[in-house]
Amino acid sequence: MSGDPLAGLVTALQRLPGIGAKSAQRLAFHLLKTPREDVDALCAAMLSVKDRVTYCSTCSNITDTDPCRYCTDPQRDRRVICVVEQPENVWAVERTRGFRGRYHVLMGTIAPLQGIGPDDLKIKGLLARVGEGGVEEIIVATNPTVEGEATALYLAKLLKPIGVRVSRIAMGVPVGSDLDYTDEFTMSKAMEGRRDM
Repeated sequence: MSGDPLAGLVTALQRLPGIGAKSAQRLAFHLLKTPREDVDALCAAMLSVKDRVTYCSTCSNITDTDPCRYCTDPQRDRRVICVVEQPENVWAVERTRGFRGRYHVLMGTIAPLQGIGPDDLKIKGLLARVGEGGVEEIIVATNPTVEGEATALYLAKLLKPIGVRVSRIAMGVPVGSDLDYTDEFTMSKAMEGRRDM
């Protein structure tokens, strides 16, 4: 990092996803003008996330308590599990306020070109949860990409012989897009229009 603190901050901010040189510079100047107590609060929040947030031992979602609130909530339907790629996808589904089941986060998708196979994902944990009994439906809500579709098909081939219903969210979500950027209505319709695999 350079000896100039402002240049060092710009460099550090550029390491964040989606932040280019101009955005990093804008953020740095904004932070410079921000009251000290607000910057301290931002720093404390970032450190708290690093210190307290972990992954749920049941579903792999991010949480500050283990197991997470979705896995321990008695009001959620334990017979239905929605499988997503990343923890941020849980937030996308939750914004619909229509899904009352539980979750399982794969932590990625099958992507042979990047060297990611089924053993690199949290699939064994999902199979263990289904094997415990009581699960009637798996909703596969992976992104509508080549990797997401390949992962969905792989999961269907694994789960159908076990006797659990496997459904796929409807494609109200545009192909090639990311669930994080899907509005609540589109996501809600995609969940309602899911189909068996």
